Amino acid sequence: MSRRLVSLTLDTLEDLPRPCRQCVYWELDPVSADRACAAGDPGLEKEAWVSQTLLEWGSCGKLIYVDGMPAGFVMYAPPAYVPRSMAFPTSPVSADAALLMTANVVPAFAGGGLGRMLVQGVARDLTKRGIKAIEAFGDAKFGDAADPAGACVAPADFFLSVGFKTVRPHPRYPRLRLELRTALSWKSDVEYALEKLLGSMSPESLLRPVRPTPATRSTTG
Repeated sequence: MSRRLVSLTLDTLEDLPRPCRQCVYWELDPVSADRACAAGDPGLEKEAWVSQTLLEWGSCGKLIYVDGMPAGFVMYAPPAYVPRSMAFPTSPVSADAALLMTANVVPAFAGGGLGRMLVQGVARDLTKRGIKAIEAFGDAKFGDAADPAGACVAPADFFLSVGFKTVRPHPRYPRLRLELRTALSWKSDVEYALEKLLGSMSPESLLRPVRPTPATRSTTG
């Protein structure tokens, strides 16, 4: 089973699940979102938001593919780009953090660690850009039939399971935070050692087979 993590672009935007591709819950304020839905094509607003955010700020999402099939995604941005972020009772997001807006794994691929891989991909990207933390609004009653946000707000339990800590409690929408240095420590020692090894090799040496060195017998005094 091959897994591939890529950045969200206007091309890969079409690989979002259709309900998410047409959703502007996070990208617009509540009134504008209702207006876009009433107009009949919120997907255009979604594309415009992604385009503007990519141009002005940079990468704002990750998708993960399993054997070439879209299996999950996550979207994130500075809170200033996310009008809905001010509508939560636990707002605002901290000044030193980016907001993880939503995360979703296709049910057929749930339980395979893809959510953690997505969050770790976000952590790597944001660390390179000098951001110290990720914050998110979680849904403590995810799946409630009376939930007006549907699946747009990810379960609080998901965020807790991948290392987030509650920074502002709430019975429905707690705000959670993940320090990026914590997220980047998830790798096992084996993965880290492999990454260091590959990083120390030149492209040419990666393409050429490495000849084994003769075994030597060690001696002890």
